[in-house]
Amino acid sequence: MDLYALLGLAPGASIAEIKRAYRRLARRYHPGINPGDRAAEALFHRITEAYETLTDPARRQQYDAGGKVPVNSATGASFEFAGFDFSIAAHGAQAATFTELFAEVLHPVGPGDSGRPEAGADLHATLSVTFLESMSGVHRQVVVTRHDMCQPCRGTGSVATPEGRCPHCHATGSVRWARGHMVFSKSCAACGGSGRQRHQRCAVCGAHGRVVRTEGVSVIIPPGTVDGTRLRIVEKGHAGRHGGRTGDLYVVIHVAPHPLFRREGDDLHTVVPLAIHEAALGGRVELETPQGPARLRVPPGTQSGQRFRLRERGAPSRRDGRRGDLVVEVRLMLPKVLDERSKELLREFGRLNSDMRRK
Repeated sequence: MDLYALLGLAPGASIAEIKRAYRRLARRYHPGINPGDRAAEALFHRITEAYETLTDPARRQQYDAGGKVPVNSATGASFEFAGFDFSIAAHGAQAATFTELFAEVLHPVGPGDSGRPEAGADLHATLSVTFLESMSGVHRQVVVTRHDMCQPCRGTGSVATPEGRCPHCHATGSVRWARGHMVFSKSCAACGGSGRQRHQRCAVCGAHGRVVRTEGVSVIIPPGTVDGTRLRIVEKGHAGRHGGRTGDLYVVIHVAPHPLFRREGDDLHTVVPLAIHEAALGGRVELETPQGPARLRVPPGTQSGQRFRLRERGAPSRRDGRRGDLVVEVRLMLPKVLDERSKELLREFGRLNSDMRRK
């Protein structure tokens, strides 16, 4: 039996299309509209079976994979017509409400639903740290609002209570209700059809099994964290339903830029100004590093733009903790010559080294 063809649909039809097709066909072939017509009754049951299969994601996937109608092992709510009157025409404005009449019967909701475990959703947040904090590592806290498991009912939505008469069905085990000209009856979801109540709705979570909670979550930002790093804090997302696993919290780290250092991989780059006499005669230059002050030895005759490497003065690696290097680029800074003595010394220096421009 091709369920899609039975509803007049093509494979891949949306849930909305399936519901519209079912509403149209059910109004045409319902036994109440066709009394004594066994063919119409049989077709109505097949249409209903197709509708239930194709609107259930798990059963639809199984049917699409194997082409066979899966057996629905779930104990769906049984119902009966205690009385009906289809004197109202099956078309016009009334026809659009047919699905609403059966929605509560075919798809019961509440504490007595499928109860299948549902994983909780993940949460996402951002944190900003300074460049030096990313080098050394830091502990921060992020505030999140999440669904947490209700402790009084342990996520079940109900709490144990002394056994007594079920107030919902008055100990009959079934509930009846009317919609228009029809009267329905189904097993009481509150007591499971037993007529006795052993559990009652949890007053803390309203039978949802979860409560909304705002809490601060500690985030450990390890040394060497780079801008854009995403950290995962396990089970700090939304709590699952019916025993499903709790989601995770993902925190994206933003590292602010530093005025002196630029990072490339695990190496750091910086620029240090160098006076003419330091470049010409050589010497030791004081400079800052993420680990504190350090000295750079500059050889005589150093040129502007020349680079030097300080081993293990860079950023720590996230993989093994080993530090990269600090690459220092020196740039020659020309002095402001204001007094005559300095000018005369520079002129003398130029006369003594007049051949420098020819080299």
